Amino acid sequence: MKTLRNAAVGERVIVSKVNGEGPVRRRIMDMGITRGVDIYVRKVAPLGDPIELTVRGYELSVRKADAQLIDVE
Repeated sequence: MKTLRNAAVGERVIVSKVNGEGPVRRRIMDMGITRGVDIYVRKVAPLGDPIELTVRGYELSVRKADAQLIDVE
């Protein structure tokens, strides 16, 4: 399964599942990343971490470790 971490810059993806447990999963979902949400990958920081996304009309930076927990289509 493809994860958000593997999405290319400029790509649009749809969240199919948020993995993880407890506070980590809750934090990801509180940021607006839930099943069925459209995400646009805007850019990646020069050293590769974090990833900047557009989610629900706002910009969001996510660490690659957290992006690994998000399955996308």
